[in-house]
Amino acid sequence: MPAFSVRPLDAAHWVDLETLFGPRGASGGCWCMWWRLRPSDNRRNSGADNRAAFKDLVDAGEPTGLLAYFDDQPVGWCSLAPREQFVRLRSSRTWRLVPGEEPVWSLGCFFVADGQRGKAISTRLLAAAVRYARKAGARVLEAYPYDNANDRLRHEQAWHGTLDAFLQAGFSETARFHPNFPILRRKLR
Repeated sequence: MPAFSVRPLDAAHWVDLETLFGPRGASGGCWCMWWRLRPSDNRRNSGADNRAAFKDLVDAGEPTGLLAYFDDQPVGWCSLAPREQFVRLRSSRTWRLVPGEEPVWSLGCFFVADGQRGKAISTRLLAAAVRYARKAGARVLEAYPYDNANDRLRHEQAWHGTLDAFLQAGFSETARFHPNFPILRRKLR
């Protein structure tokens, strides 16, 4: 059985993220910048712009997320950073900044490689994200999963994670500004 491990993304492991995301940057050129840009900037940016911006964050040593591996093969990713990095929260009608205990970290999305889905990679990444954010000094970890209670989960919604997975990991709903996208929190301290 392959050994599973998780590590924070850093400049030395950028090539692993490129391998995992492929030439399209995981999803239509996102390169994990969707949460980190205002919607207008996101629409204007190309995949190459997003890749360069995300690489700059990684090269600067900013916390950006966690990579999951089976043996030495990258198989999964979760976007994880101090909430201030998630600029979209400042202007969204679906997600808004919820005041509370600081510092707050945010878990924005998951990406699991084709052929690796159904192996609990997101669940393992979620557990690792809780540990990592706590160790980094976060008091609260916030997440924005999709609540598919009344719908069939579409592929693009799965990137947010599912409500059930977060509830099972000890998160609770803090606010809801959109019927399908609750804001969840887990206290870490």
